[in-house]
Amino acid sequence: MPCPSLPRRALTAFVLAAASAAAQAQTAAPAPAPAASAPVAAGQEVQITGGRVADTDQRRQSTAAKIVIGREEIEKFGDATVGEVLRRLPGVSTPGAPGRGGPPRMRGLGGGYTQLLIDGQRVPPGFSLESLTPEQVERIEVLRAPTAETGARAIAGTINIITREGLRRRLNDLRMSLAVEDGELTPGLFWTHNDSRGPLTYNLSAGLFDNRRHSSSETVDESQDLATGATVLHQQTRQDSQERRQGLNLGGRLQWRLSENGDQLMLMPNLFTSKSTTARRFSLAQSVPPPPALPLYDLGTQNNENSFTNLRLGTQWRQRLTPATRLELDGGLGQWRASGQTERSEFRAGQALALRQAQDDSHSRERSANLALKLSSLLGGDEAQPGSEHNLVGGIEAESVRRVDERVSLQDGADLLTDFGSNLQASSLRLAAWAQDEWSLTPQWALHAGLRWEGITTRGDAGDGRRPRNESSVWTPLVHLLWKPDPKVRDQVRLSLTRSYRAPAVSQLIARPVINNRDPVNTLNKPGNPDSAGNPTLRPELARGIDLAFERYLEGGGLISANLFYREIKDLMRSVTELETVSWSPQSQRYVARPQNIGKASTTGIELEAKYRLDQLVAAAPRIELRHNLSLYRSRVQGIPGPDNRLDSQAPASANLGADYRLRGAPFTLGANVNWTPGYRTQQASDRATWASIKTIWDAFVLWTVNPETGLRLLANNLAPRDYASSTEFVTATTRDSSRTLNPSYANWQLRLELKL
Repeated sequence: MPCPSLPRRALTAFVLAAASAAAQAQTAAPAPAPAASAPVAAGQEVQITGGRVADTDQRRQSTAAKIVIGREEIEKFGDATVGEVLRRLPGVSTPGAPGRGGPPRMRGLGGGYTQLLIDGQRVPPGFSLESLTPEQVERIEVLRAPTAETGARAIAGTINIITREGLRRRLNDLRMSLAVEDGELTPGLFWTHNDSRGPLTYNLSAGLFDNRRHSSSETVDESQDLATGATVLHQQTRQDSQERRQGLNLGGRLQWRLSENGDQLMLMPNLFTSKSTTARRFSLAQSVPPPPALPLYDLGTQNNENSFTNLRLGTQWRQRLTPATRLELDGGLGQWRASGQTERSEFRAGQALALRQAQDDSHSRERSANLALKLSSLLGGDEAQPGSEHNLVGGIEAESVRRVDERVSLQDGADLLTDFGSNLQASSLRLAAWAQDEWSLTPQWALHAGLRWEGITTRGDAGDGRRPRNESSVWTPLVHLLWKPDPKVRDQVRLSLTRSYRAPAVSQLIARPVINNRDPVNTLNKPGNPDSAGNPTLRPELARGIDLAFERYLEGGGLISANLFYREIKDLMRSVTELETVSWSPQSQRYVARPQNIGKASTTGIELEAKYRLDQLVAAAPRIELRHNLSLYRSRVQGIPGPDNRLDSQAPASANLGADYRLRGAPFTLGANVNWTPGYRTQQASDRATWASIKTIWDAFVLWTVNPETGLRLLANNLAPRDYASSTEFVTATTRDSSRTLNPSYANWQLRLELKL
């Protein structure tokens, strides 16, 4: 476990370094233009400098707190996935072992607290941002507080990924890559093309990948008698997996200019499809009690086949009604399908016949449709002069989602879920209306006030013919205030007062269970390996929040910022594991995990960020660009005894330290970054706790610019791999059960050829 004083020492070091950089930057002469560092091709200097200033200006001029990452920043490190780009941003983390992380999370909060958008539309369930390549992204916007326009389903914040826009200049980029991890090769081919034909400007992108990787883990399960302290169960499970995932991603943005007034029509089709197979071998060794005491297996195999296809068409129409009024209509249709087949066989050593066989066959499909109407009017000021205008904006929205699940679970040929039927469904309907006033009151003050109403109707499926219906609505007033003490100085202060919410996923409303195959049915499973099921009566969470931020913008595009936040949550949703009498295990009770509304919680934190050049800190130093951020969090769930009664998956801190440098007189650019998350314990309930180990990820790259059209990049991710451990502890009336899992991680090397055709 990390030293408790480490976050305080890191905070002190961060503040001292940031203060020194700020003082040096304010007293030093203006930084020279980037062209002074090294010669570049004609036109290249203007493009890079302009892109960087534009990103910083967007952040500075936005009244609501926003981080903008543009093409220059995305291309600089040369990440293989969007997830790697997001991981280095302040306050953004990914769960799980290095290289095996899931969707990005803001402020350390678990799944569902961060609103993930692509071109302003919510990411469909099952779609992984790891499948979206950086070449397909124009910019990334991170909003720490919700706005009336982007929506209030963002207790932690919003990450909006804007795909590549059609440009007036022609772009035809090709990237070919070959990665190796623990001896497994992963090839990839990615293409992006921009062009225009008369009034049509378009962008096309394609990605083809074939990922192979090896995974292994070791789990130790123990039970201790509380009365005597004796160990009554000790099991050790080892498993080894070979995974292969193949996929195709096709995207486009077709934009027609309808008039010279900015009227336009845009179509955004996207297709993503993938297929994966996993072959897993596992073994079980039990020393207490002796193996003959239970009909346990010694070894086994499990084969999984999964497929996922997501098809979506987005459209946007913009029409200027008057010189000061604009109408915007956005809509989208989407559908995804997922299927999975699992076959598991368990054997006794020396026996050819299987001791137990289990099959699971699942098919899910979800259809969605959304429509949004937005009307904006310029009441004063000039759009051509950002920071002087007064806009009134309003809109209405409608979104419908329907999900159908089919599942058959067999054990030794017998159907385990006959009481639930094979076809269950759930749906949700969301209606919203909003208005916001964006007003630059004076050169020193700007106000962004909004009011949003959302009504949600969900219909679950209890599996017994009942379709529970839940209706809820929420009014969310939102106020963002920007103050510039001296408009001539690059310092500013932000204040945000917000309400937000977190709605249950449609899949959480379906009550049919998913059986954990590690423990056969008709036996008591371990609480660390429960079955899982939905809750058709689940209610949304509601949160009130405040954000306070200070920002200082440095010469040359650098910045230093500190952001404080607080969120108060009610109707907290959490997975609760309880012992139940269930229909699929008539001979024995089973532990089942279900999402439930358990009460109130609160979270607070500070996020520090600094980005500057070393020569702004030390005169005559190399022009090394430095980026570092540090985030510290605390949270408390009422009704659960402390310590460590924090929100799920919220680490107490996270940090990044990165640098990159273009060598003078040589065609090489170097860069490195270290990402750190300390280990932490979470008290889930009075009888259950979880623990996750420290995670440190070292990344580096070298780029050889052969010529303006050709580059060769070598990337190394997770350079210093270390095992990642996690554990759960569950206290029953008579025993203390624990389960600890150790996952090795591996370095990933990638060689990439980058061509501008």
